[in-house]
Amino acid sequence: MSATAKRQSKSQQINFRVTERQVDVLRRAAGATDSTLTDFVLNSAVDQAEKVLADRRWFTVTQMQWDDFVALLDADLPSATKFKVLRGRADVFSDDE
Repeated sequence: MSATAKRQSKSQQINFRVTERQVDVLRRAAGATDSTLTDFVLNSAVDQAEKVLADRRWFTVTQMQWDDFVALLDADLPSATKFKVLRGRADVFSDDE
């Protein structure tokens, strides 16, 4: 977690019930990672949530929306002149002169 995220004020609260086994596993895992139970659960939940959201690959569109999307992909670029000029410049991250 970034330093900025750690310094932000936490104004929201989440409450949920767990079994004795679940809390035992979570406490042992938190201890193994030298984290508090709250930090371990919150970091694990946020990590999983970010993975779920990043993995969304299925989008539903109408046939008209799909046709418009494909037309945009198939259309010629208005002009590639700026890209050609940019490509011709020296790479600022390269040691080549």
